[in-house]
Amino acid sequence: MLIFLPPRLWLLESQLFSSEWTTASVPQSRKEREEDFLFFLAKESAAFLLVPLEVPTMEDGVRPLRVPPQMSIYADQHNVIHLVQTMVSGLAVDQPEDPIAYLLLLLQESSVHVPRVVLLGPPAVGKTTLARKLCADLGAVHVTMETLLDDQSQLGERARRCALGRQEVPDDLLVDLIQERLKRADCFNTGWVLDGLPQTRLQARNLQQGGVIPKHVVLLDAGEDVLLERRRGRRLDTLTGDAYRETSARPRDDAAEGRASDLQRHRCEVTGMSAAYRHVLKTVDGDQPPTDVYQQVVAFLRTRRCSRTPRVLLLGPPGSGKKHQAKMLSDKYKMVDVCCCDLLRWAEADPSWIGEEVRTYLQHNRPVPNGVTLNVLQERLNRADCSQRGWILHHLPCDLQHAKHLKRSLNAPNRVFFLELTDAVCLHRTAAKRTPTDPGVDAATVRECDDNARTVAHALGVYRTHTAGLQGVFPDGVHVDADQDPRYVFEALDRQLTVQTHTH
Repeated sequence: MLIFLPPRLWLLESQLFSSEWTTASVPQSRKEREEDFLFFLAKESAAFLLVPLEVPTMEDGVRPLRVPPQMSIYADQHNVIHLVQTMVSGLAVDQPEDPIAYLLLLLQESSVHVPRVVLLGPPAVGKTTLARKLCADLGAVHVTMETLLDDQSQLGERARRCALGRQEVPDDLLVDLIQERLKRADCFNTGWVLDGLPQTRLQARNLQQGGVIPKHVVLLDAGEDVLLERRRGRRLDTLTGDAYRETSARPRDDAAEGRASDLQRHRCEVTGMSAAYRHVLKTVDGDQPPTDVYQQVVAFLRTRRCSRTPRVLLLGPPGSGKKHQAKMLSDKYKMVDVCCCDLLRWAEADPSWIGEEVRTYLQHNRPVPNGVTLNVLQERLNRADCSQRGWILHHLPCDLQHAKHLKRSLNAPNRVFFLELTDAVCLHRTAAKRTPTDPGVDAATVRECDDNARTVAHALGVYRTHTAGLQGVFPDGVHVDADQDPRYVFEALDRQLTVQTHTH
């Protein structure tokens, strides 16, 4: 199988959750399984690289891609997709003379936890102080414009001549200098923090095309008055190089103009740079104690974006908005919306053996046993649409047994959310849906509303009974406050879907 890649790396603007395969339905030879698996990995890499993917036609013609669903779980557990993306992007960007030796070195030395950080922000916002502390704690290399100008390479010499002549370093020269510096062994092995670089949107795009792709970008920001006040009387310690301020010092007029000019340049470029890095960007308020800034940045660096087939589980009490949020997430990411309330109706209409079993109970008005319900769920999640596009499940599991069964299955969720809501708000929301607004309603309708209220109260009590157990089964579940505008709940869920927390 051949995969043809162009010589330059192009970022795909928003390609998430790209895995596609169908479950195996017929026996395969070893050769067919290898072809399917390689094609699956190639497609995952193509989701990371904006490249044409060419796969020669197989001898026996075109046939469906068949990769077993357990491959998705294995890939999540062992970061297989990240590993493949790292190797393919490295080959596409660096184009080594000996690809095998290059890949062996990459696998031996690289780590998914090696920091690659860009710190952006206006002058005097605190980038350098933050960068020094991060590099000291993470063991990363601190790269600034000053360290680049001190570089003893030919590129460094050219950049120094520009600086000594009071000229700006050309964009192409600066980009080449950054690329050369970050390819060296210390940055490759221990990671790097770019302090105040890139300075423009064009530099950011050129660095991306050259393969300098940060995992995290932090934008420090503060008000203009705060920044100008910080720069007033700013001094450098000649021994340590640390910055400090003399609040009584009066700035010269030309110095004040220079500061205002630097700030204005940043304001003009920050929108473009933010757009270039928007998928890995976090904005942090720089007008707060340095300790608070540092803690927020470190928490952000402990997350990383993941390319995975989404298997999302929404848990929450009645009235928490699970169905509404599931629909919005399904619409955005094209996941299959699997609602337990509709699951038995789906099974009843299905012509397979599972439909016959469910119809046996429903036709005689008997409750469907838990075992049958779980079999229906697994059958639904094993279907091709769920395997290809992923799924979002809600209104199940209902108890500890369901939860444990789901976690042990081949369709274990890789993202679990608990929508948090108080009992009072739950009852108020569900009552608003049931209360008849027509003054002419009959007594039967009122009794039905009362019965529904008791049903909701019972369901709420059952959920509260099993809440602690569910949290124990899914200890990594993310808790989201559902007592706010549904748009804000959706934004909170959306932010968490594509990140994964780890410890350095």
